[in-house]
Amino acid sequence: MSSREHFEEVLAESPYAQLLGVEMQEDEQGLFFVLPFQPHNIGNDQLPALHGGVIGGFLETAALLHLVSLRESEELPRTVDFSVDYLRSGRGEPLYARCSVTKHGKRVANVLMTAWQDDPAKPVAVARAHFLLSAR
Repeated sequence: MSSREHFEEVLAESPYAQLLGVEMQEDEQGLFFVLPFQPHNIGNDQLPALHGGVIGGFLETAALLHLVSLRESEELPRTVDFSVDYLRSGRGEPLYARCSVTKHGKRVANVLMTAWQDDPAKPVAVARAHFLLSAR
């Protein structure tokens, strides 16, 4: 099964990822994720700015999907700890994310995530998470 087919299968089991509209793409640097702009993702109509919960949920979903794409197991990792730092407002535009696994053991994985819009060097948010890979 290709990573695209596996992604579609995992995505089909995640109503939240479907609601957000998360997409997976690949370039010369590897996997990255896209959150297409949707009006219901706006949290502040005055700016308009993406809702912080949408940004955080997108980053956590991207990390989970990234781990699933790296692993041969069909089991979805469980979030143990998640921390996000909001660095600037996310405008009403597509949001991109890239994940970096800092530790991938048999039972636990640590992932860093970065979300940006125009320039990856100017992130909207960064996050760190720890995931339980298996209950055994």
